[in-house]
Amino acid sequence: MNEKTAMITIAGRPNVGKSTLINALVGEKIAIVSHKPQTTRSRIYGIVNRDETQFVFLDTPGFHKPRTRLGSYMVDVVKESVADVDAVMLLVEPIANPGPQELGLIEQLKAADIPAILVINKIDTVEKEALLEVIAVYSALYDFSAIVPISAKNREGLDVLLDECAEFAVDGPHLFPDDMITDQPERQIAAEILREKLLWCLEREVPHGTAVEIERFSEREDGVLEVDATIYCEKASHKGIIIGKHGEMLKKISTMARVDCERFFGSKVFLQTWVKVRENWRDNARMIRNFGYDQ
Repeated sequence: MNEKTAMITIAGRPNVGKSTLINALVGEKIAIVSHKPQTTRSRIYGIVNRDETQFVFLDTPGFHKPRTRLGSYMVDVVKESVADVDAVMLLVEPIANPGPQELGLIEQLKAADIPAILVINKIDTVEKEALLEVIAVYSALYDFSAIVPISAKNREGLDVLLDECAEFAVDGPHLFPDDMITDQPERQIAAEILREKLLWCLEREVPHGTAVEIERFSEREDGVLEVDATIYCEKASHKGIIIGKHGEMLKKISTMARVDCERFFGSKVFLQTWVKVRENWRDNARMIRNFGYDQ
């Protein structure tokens, strides 16, 4: 069999549906999803095997104007992920008015001189006729190799999208084992699942100032996974919000995370969580590296 690979970056503004799309393509939840911007902080590989071709999709943080060192790291991840790949998917909403994030990403594509597919997401939210204007506006900005309307949420248009991605596959051995769906270590997946629940349960700035460190990840003889996690936040007042009255909020967050961990790992999980304060950690280069946000 003639093996092929295609490494393709998924880029777009925050909340456009990049993580939802990579989860839909892989068929498993490997990237956390929330309604808040800047949910994804690091580059995540999602691996899809289709016939003889292995697709390696790179989920990236949303392209935005950084306000902290962590934000700068996230933007650098996007810029580096646009280079040295076989193609880029520019994921946009069905709005015929590109914003500064889309225009900035298109400039990155021009600078890298790399083929790109325009992927118009959330088509289930508009009438089909509205897509014509979106296509016309973006086509005038960049010579896209293909334009594919999809609904990542409803898994609509994904087969067509994979067909277009296959055009960029090159001959060569697969980069990952065929039974592998992501490059993330299990500890990191557990940390991200817990952080997702923080994003869903907490409001305002609180969840954006949190990070999760897995202190212990081990399997007992009876098959139960024991996971000890520390949630770091930037202010003492945020710690109180995360814990909640009588510990109810932390219990809710931990229970939701445990259920998702059990679903992903396919085993019972015993999860213990603690909350600590690390002021302004998002502007501390050493702490950013300690939390795994490093080039």
